[in-house]
Amino acid sequence: MEWSLRFFINSLLLGVGLAMDAFSVSMANGLNEPGMGRKRMFGMAGVFAGFQALMPLLGWVCVHTVVQLFEGFTVLIPWIALGLLAYIGGKMLLEGVRHKDGGEAEAVSGGGLVLQGVATSIDALSVGFTIAEYGPLMAAVCAAIIAAVTFVICTAGLVIGRKFGTRLAGKASILGGAILIFIGLEIFVSSL
Repeated sequence: MEWSLRFFINSLLLGVGLAMDAFSVSMANGLNEPGMGRKRMFGMAGVFAGFQALMPLLGWVCVHTVVQLFEGFTVLIPWIALGLLAYIGGKMLLEGVRHKDGGEAEAVSGGGLVLQGVATSIDALSVGFTIAEYGPLMAAVCAAIIAAVTFVICTAGLVIGRKFGTRLAGKASILGGAILIFIGLEIFVSSL
């Protein structure tokens, strides 16, 4: 493929499609932590954007180096996403049930955020196959566009979640956990 308007539109659309899971998780994080500051909000969106850019690039590298090994791994992607999101969502559900006093739930830890980033972007690994015809520079530009779109969409998700999180107070952690588990199930079922 050569540089064209079509390349940029395809990259934008890939970004929007890939960012939907991260958007939902961002909303759940915003619900869980309604008092989140802008610095933390942008940091979270940055983590999701970083993973959404990294995974297609890793897929692209795999296509150009170790395709046979990677093909066997694609079967595990839905299982990994389901396991990670079910674990994180279940933990949030338990916290919500245990905190009946209506206080603000515990913030997502750094490790938890990395797990969320991996879980929501692991399906983007397969995008490396769709951009296999791109040269290294085009693949990097495509990944940067995906990251930028993800950052904007996740920031919007965090803002929306924060806004409703203050209204839902004590139930936010339960709702956020249920959303994460649902996303994991959706990724798993859609891969069958």
